[in-house]
Amino acid sequence: MIQMQTNPAPRAGRPGARQIYEALRDQILARVYGIDGLLPSSRALAGEMGVARSTVTVAYEQLAAEGFIETRHGARPRVARAVVERGRARVASRPSARKVRLSAFGEQLRSDPPRWTEPPRGLVANFRYGELAPSDFPVLAWKKAVTAAMARKPERLAYDDPCGALRLRTALQGYLWRSRSVRCEVDQIIVVNGSQQGLDICARLLLDAGDRFVMEDPGYQMARHTFAVTGAETVPIPVDADGLETARLDGVEARLAYVTPSHQYPLGGVMPIGRRHQLLAWARKNDAYVIEDDYDSEYRYDTKPIPPLHALEGSDNVIYLGTVSKTLSPTLRIGYLVVPAPLRSLFAAAKQIMDRHTPLIEQHALAAMLESGAYDSHVRRVRRRNAERQQALLDALRRRFGDRVRIEGTAAGLHVVAWFDHLPQKREDALIEAARARGVGIYPVSALLAGSRRTRRTVGLVMGYSALEVAQIENGCRLLAQAVDKLD
Repeated sequence: MIQMQTNPAPRAGRPGARQIYEALRDQILARVYGIDGLLPSSRALAGEMGVARSTVTVAYEQLAAEGFIETRHGARPRVARAVVERGRARVASRPSARKVRLSAFGEQLRSDPPRWTEPPRGLVANFRYGELAPSDFPVLAWKKAVTAAMARKPERLAYDDPCGALRLRTALQGYLWRSRSVRCEVDQIIVVNGSQQGLDICARLLLDAGDRFVMEDPGYQMARHTFAVTGAETVPIPVDADGLETARLDGVEARLAYVTPSHQYPLGGVMPIGRRHQLLAWARKNDAYVIEDDYDSEYRYDTKPIPPLHALEGSDNVIYLGTVSKTLSPTLRIGYLVVPAPLRSLFAAAKQIMDRHTPLIEQHALAAMLESGAYDSHVRRVRRRNAERQQALLDALRRRFGDRVRIEGTAAGLHVVAWFDHLPQKREDALIEAARARGVGIYPVSALLAGSRRTRRTVGLVMGYSALEVAQIENGCRLLAQAVDKLD
């Protein structure tokens, strides 16, 4: 619908050609129709606006005369790419002098915002973590499940339970028990829009400005940002080959701790059972909650699964967080929390305020895959494929670098950490640039460290492989070796 200006309109409120022209011009410059998108036909727009077709034709003729659109007989008008790009440049060159007033939340976010960068295109190999290969997605199984979900005829079209569809939560209850030994009631499960929303709810309900929270260091930066934007203070605890160094928690007072015990992100350690008990004891002593992010627990290669924190010593202090972003796709935005029973109604209320509930079609589709066994079959298949990818990466790194590379975090997950102990960290930026020049994307461990510990002695790379094919991995390591050799 064309949004009109507030200027008085002629003839009982109906817009004139000038008003339609101005509204379309502004929307074209704002890229409402994209850089070269199609506008409505004159007949369709006239019907929408309740005016004569000739009125719209006059507006279109003016836009065409000024170069905003291109017209062709029998076809819908198209935005002229060049004029839009010039117009956007002019708009961008006039920054507003108005001082923006924000809430405390907004000011905190402005002072320490998370960074998002456009994924680079055209690389030979991008070792970025968190991406999946399109070829791994179960297109036929998902299409069948979505089609069946859409064909179901509900009694009415209405908002649903903010906790999530009962069908999906019931299916998740069974899946968590058989795959991760997590025992819970259906009512303890809250379906969320990806793990990020789960973290956001935890932050809003459990932290106030001035509180403290424990983070693995290095650790998942999006979790740190989510908690810190409440005004709470980060308490970074170092990580070693066995995950969070729980002995360092002695004397630490905090409201919650965020951990990735099944496969620490990014160093890849699997937290041993002794440390898990230590962490839970600390939580009980401090009346704190532990957020257990089990983000890629399905990918275990050479280790037997250790029971999650949620399955140990009761779960009154543990909030379990899972997602399908690493098994199906991050684009689906489906995750789930398992919360202590006393918090269930509170988390449900928070979810309802945020967005009512997660989209139902996707919920029912995932439930159908869980019920039929299609999801379990898919996980087994992609686990085998990612084990092959990991082995290809390990072989290529060892063949290209020999004893110049030290590899950690191979027991589970979708990435490894490659340490180049002969390269001082001051050469890190040069290595990234040299690799990018050869078409290889690499990402340093240092970016995931807390501010006070950003400096490490040597270069470490977090190398994801789940979006790559074996040939890409081989070629990427060959080109990375060229970049390293240039710096030696």
